[in-house]
Amino acid sequence: MAQYVNGLHVYHKRNASICFVLAMLVLVVLVGRLFYIMVFQSNMYEEKAANLHERERSIKAPRGKIYDRNGVELAGNKSVCTISVIHNQITDADKVCGILSKYLDIEEKEIRQKIDKVSSREKIKSNVDKDIAEKIREYKLDGVMIDEDYRRYYPYDDLASKVLGFTGADNQGIVGLEVKYDSVLSGTPGSILTLTDVHGKRVKNSAESRKEAIAGDNLIISLDVNIQMYATQLAEKVMKEKNAISVSLIVMNPCNGEIYALANVPEYHLNSPYQLPEGTDTEGLSDKKKQDLVNQMWRNATVNDTYEPGSTFKIVTATAALEQGVVSVSDTFSCPGYKMVEDRRIRCHKVGGHGAETFKEGVMNSCNPVFMEVGARVGAANMYKYYKRLGLFEKTGIDLPGEANSIMHNLKNVGAVELATMSFGQSFQITPFQLLRAASAVVNGGTLVTPHFGIVIENGENGKQQKISYTKKSGAVTEMTSNTMRELLDAVVSEGTGHNASVPGYAIGGKTATSEKLPRGTGKYISSFLGFAPTTSPEVMALVLINEPEGIYYGGTIAAPVVGDLFKNILPYMGIEKTEEIKDTKETSIDISD
Repeated sequence: MAQYVNGLHVYHKRNASICFVLAMLVLVVLVGRLFYIMVFQSNMYEEKAANLHERERSIKAPRGKIYDRNGVELAGNKSVCTISVIHNQITDADKVCGILSKYLDIEEKEIRQKIDKVSSREKIKSNVDKDIAEKIREYKLDGVMIDEDYRRYYPYDDLASKVLGFTGADNQGIVGLEVKYDSVLSGTPGSILTLTDVHGKRVKNSAESRKEAIAGDNLIISLDVNIQMYATQLAEKVMKEKNAISVSLIVMNPCNGEIYALANVPEYHLNSPYQLPEGTDTEGLSDKKKQDLVNQMWRNATVNDTYEPGSTFKIVTATAALEQGVVSVSDTFSCPGYKMVEDRRIRCHKVGGHGAETFKEGVMNSCNPVFMEVGARVGAANMYKYYKRLGLFEKTGIDLPGEANSIMHNLKNVGAVELATMSFGQSFQITPFQLLRAASAVVNGGTLVTPHFGIVIENGENGKQQKISYTKKSGAVTEMTSNTMRELLDAVVSEGTGHNASVPGYAIGGKTATSEKLPRGTGKYISSFLGFAPTTSPEVMALVLINEPEGIYYGGTIAAPVVGDLFKNILPYMGIEKTEEIKDTKETSIDISD
């Protein structure tokens, strides 16, 4: 019995020792864990504790400004406020509803729904004018937050609207340069932290901590506000006179691709971009159809749409022929007013024909039979080779969203008729900027440039600038061909169909066009003229397109004068000096029907 008792005593003593060791191990683990938490994870738990008692509200960053090439502000910011409510902090819901409804012009029912929603924060209205926000602030309403905000503002409102584009309620770019350079213009938002109790109510007399927003970078673009304004005036004038659907006028440097102006009339109001033009009949239209009208209003036809260029494309055909060596300036042709191609009778714009003429005269007269003959000499395969060299199978890379690409025949489907019509700019489609890019290469010595607006990104805080670079491709045509083409296009203006674009004292080159829209036979045309100056060393190129003019629709008659008026005013402004003596051309008789 004594032996059993002793054994039991030893057993209990051993178990007690084990329990003690286990307890000590648990204690060591707990102390170690507590030490680890207090020392190594203190910052994390401190942050979590703070988050439980802090409410965060974001601060919008000022958007970077857009300036023209001379430093004129085209897009800036206007200080506004955002009004929001916090459910747990509201002490008098009826009063809040009444005051906010009165000043913000919102139904009390709508405000009450947001007040009653149990959430960290409910936005009532953005872009509230500061004077209205200050009136609300004077009531010192519990649970009503009034935060600084910014709204995009355009000092010139509708100027270059389809270039600049606009931003939405969240200050993000929607269309135009605003969306293309959104990552540049957008800043970094800041925040406001408010100390709250366990019920989510703000602790009285507690200070708010702020993390300031960082403004976006500024964008300096190639557009010149003065040239843009004058181009817009000319476009509006001819649209009104000819009762046209729309008019586009592009002004570009053919040597580096910088765009000085891009007028697309009718333009729209950037500060109220959802407002349709006055007189638009929307009665009975669905919301979707109304939005379609708005989308069409925003559309930039020179970038987003293609068209048949007509006779301005003869610049490309002539270039290909000279490069291929199948024609010379003095080669002779005969124009009876038409040309038979297989079973097709394809006419010239001059019904009676031009008779015997040299290639130079054919260019000056914009004679279709001459160019059909020249196109046949070049051949479809070689023609496509020069289309490719001149960038007509690719997008230009312009820094505007939604650029379209050309619509061309598959080479294997190009027969004699297709080749003939393509030679004078029909049966395919390109964008106006693809034509400008190709024509620029023809007259600048053979360099394909990238049309663009953005030239410099600037840090608004320190003024540091970063130049934006664009690709160039040399060797599109030879210098010899470029020289010859400049001489031929000079003759078009000085002696041919482009005479109405001439400006006394300046050497100007160009090409007219009158292209019938599809479907044929509707009597709807696009009248256009492409011009450049000076012809010896081009510094500026312009393209005008008049969409569905009424009455006389010939490009030489109604489009060439637009570019002539433009050059008359902007060439001296740009510092381009006169190089020619003023000639008396009163007795000159010129066919300007194309």
